[in-house]
Amino acid sequence: MSEANSSHATELTSQYIAQVTGDLERNAKEQERIGQEIEALQEQLLALQHDHTVLVNMQDALGGPSPAPGAEAAAAPSVPHQASAEPKQSKGKKASATSTKKMAPKKPAAKASSAKASTAATKPTLVDLIRGHLEKESEPRSAAEITTALTQAHPDRSVKATVVRTTLEGLVAKSHAHRTKQGSSVFYTAAAASEPAAAEPQQEAVAG
Repeated sequence: MSEANSSHATELTSQYIAQVTGDLERNAKEQERIGQEIEALQEQLLALQHDHTVLVNMQDALGGPSPAPGAEAAAAPSVPHQASAEPKQSKGKKASATSTKKMAPKKPAAKASSAKASTAATKPTLVDLIRGHLEKESEPRSAAEITTALTQAHPDRSVKATVVRTTLEGLVAKSHAHRTKQGSSVFYTAAAASEPAAAEPQQEAVAG
C-alpha cells in the first residue's frame, strides 16, 4: 500500500510540476506582451506631452488664453489636430527659413547644369567628329574603321558602331558624305564637291 501511495504521489507531483511550468511560461509571455504594450503607450504619451508643450508655448507666443490646468489632459487626445492647424498661422519665420533651405540646393544644381552645358558646348558632336575624320582621310573608310579611330582618338566618349553607321547614312542623305560598295562592304568618303554628290544617288541605284 505504501508503495502505491508513493507512486501516486510521485505522479501527482510530476503533473503539478508540468502544470506549474506551463503556467510560468504563459505568465512570462503575457508579461512580455503587456510590457511591450506599455512601452508603446508610454511612447505615445511622451509624444503627446511633447506636442502639448510645444502648442502651449506657441499659444503663449501668440498671446492666446492660457489653458486651464484641468483642460491640459483633456486636450491631449486632440493634439494631432491642433498640430496640423496652428503651425500654419504661427510658423512664418520657420516657413521662410525652410523655403530658403529649399532654395539653397538649387544653386549647385544650376551650376552643375551650366557646367554640363559648357562641357557639352566645348565637345564636338559625333556628326562633327565623323565628318572631320572623313575629311582627313584620303581613302574610303568603313563604319567599323571610323568607329575604331574615333574610340582611340576620344577615349572619354562612348562611340558605338551602330550609331556611327546611322550618322554616316544621315551624312550621305544630306550629301555631306559619299557611300561606295566593295563587295559586301560599305565604305564612306567625305563630299569634296557638288558634282560627285549629285552623281552619288545614281551610283547607289546601280549598286542596289
